[in-house]
Amino acid sequence: MRFMMMVIPKGYEAAAPDAVPTAEAVAKMMEYNKALQKAGVLLALDGLLPPSTGARISYSDGKATVTDGPFAEAKEVVGGYWILQVRSREEAIEWAKRAPMSDNEVIEVRQIHEMSDFPADVQKAAEGFEHRNVVA
Repeated sequence: MRFMMMVIPKGYEAAAPDAVPTAEAVAKMMEYNKALQKAGVLLALDGLLPPSTGARISYSDGKATVTDGPFAEAKEVVGGYWILQVRSREEAIEWAKRAPMSDNEVIEVRQIHEMSDFPADVQKAAEGFEHRNVVA
């Protein structure tokens, strides 16, 4: 089972474009990341730049509208993520509980859909596309 653990740092929605974590915070996070790697459960991870550097594309009546960040209506935003391959939701939660987070941060754990989770007609519609092998 694959799970995504998303970091939601409070206040990040209003962070300056050049906001970066401290060296101390990064060192602690690297220890955690190495533990995930050593356990063989880490598939991917990345930190995300603040929303002030991003854009949101909304759709209405077949038209796309682009809004540049920061986003006034945002109360919580994702600041980074890990993707883990683990045996259960409980194992993913246990890994999340071990992360070296600050008092103002939250980790949301969500299972990633596997193609086998979908009905046969959906699987057939997606046939022939192997998304895990996409190379940029």
